[in-house]
Amino acid sequence: MLRLLILVLLSSAVLICSAAPALEPVTCNEDNKTTAAHLATNHINEHHHHGYKFQLNEIQGIKLEKEDDGCSVQMQLDLLETKCHIVNPKEYEDCELREDHARAVMANCTVMMTVKTGDAKVIKYNCDTQQVKSNMEMARMCPDCPTLMPLNSPEGLTSVNEAVKQFNQNTTNQHYYVLQEVGRISSAYIMTTGMNYYAEFVLVETHCPMGSRIIPEACKPLCHDRAHHAFCHSSYSRTNGLGSVGCEFYPPLNTTALGPGEREPICRHHHHRGPPHHGPPPHAHGHPPHAGNEGSLPHAHGKGHHSHADGEGSCLKVHGKGHHSHADDEGSCPHAHGKHRPNANGQVPPPPAGGQGPPPHAGGHKPPPGQDRPHPHYHHFHPCHGLLTNIDPALHPICPWPHTEPHPNPKPNQS
Repeated sequence: MLRLLILVLLSSAVLICSAAPALEPVTCNEDNKTTAAHLATNHINEHHHHGYKFQLNEIQGIKLEKEDDGCSVQMQLDLLETKCHIVNPKEYEDCELREDHARAVMANCTVMMTVKTGDAKVIKYNCDTQQVKSNMEMARMCPDCPTLMPLNSPEGLTSVNEAVKQFNQNTTNQHYYVLQEVGRISSAYIMTTGMNYYAEFVLVETHCPMGSRIIPEACKPLCHDRAHHAFCHSSYSRTNGLGSVGCEFYPPLNTTALGPGEREPICRHHHHRGPPHHGPPPHAHGHPPHAGNEGSLPHAHGKGHHSHADGEGSCLKVHGKGHHSHADDEGSCPHAHGKHRPNANGQVPPPPAGGQGPPPHAGGHKPPPGQDRPHPHYHHFHPCHGLLTNIDPALHPICPWPHTEPHPNPKPNQS
């Protein structure tokens, strides 16, 4: 375990110290299009606040219009989703791409840029985010591969809630963690266990000390830059319940120690990147937030099971009720070893009809133990705040930038 913790801390330090590669200046010349495309990709990732980082795959086209003091540039870029969630400090260019069998995702982006007196600036972009292969294509290519489910799938979110509950039984963490975001949910049918669900999700550290009487669902997240984050994978089946949970830990971006008597600042929301409010945190007990167990790993155990790590990358597996899983690269969720019985459209049978269930961007709230109803503080899941239409509900799309407020109910013209 000590060797594993050292690996975690060392890998975290390397990730934080690694800097983005310096880019050459962008010029009004088509020969410089690669530099312009990388600048655009950097900008897109910096303004992408949900889901996963993207890499540049191909420059599909570029158009330059000369102006007096420079030029305007319009580019068509093909991006591919990586396995790195946005909370991962690793540079997007160093992240692994998803394979086709793991439901690869692409984004076709139109980017507008200006270049004036040697200063290049992205002024606008719009992207169409979608799966590389359709369900029908995947059913022909890999009938045993899991199918992506909507991010607000009730049964998928049940699996996530059970995993979060298991995670918070780990007493080596300094504080409780709550759900920040569901990254993706997939499902597959296995003959012996029925429907199985595989989830990727992000947890964020809260103010609540581990072991306090406050239920984790009521805890408030620390400010984004001062919180540890955990990126987790879980497996779950209807027959056996929670199977395994494996998490990577990322240290805070801001490690400045609090002064004597100073309390943690309170932020509006854990997704908010702006300056925090200052004041006493709810349920605070005066404990420093990151003392002692920085980078510690969960090692909760089900009866008769043991945890094991996959080496560098710090994905620790926690096995529950008799499940056996096979992790992909970077600890990703296993794929099923049985038929999912896709229908004529290549889709896996949907979960039972009913309510839409709690959404993934819930601010860390999940149903209290023993209750099946959604937590009252759940928010509705609206990717890009309604700015896009026809969004794949299984994905986190790249939202248009700059963001404009939608007007869903425009007033009729008065004559």
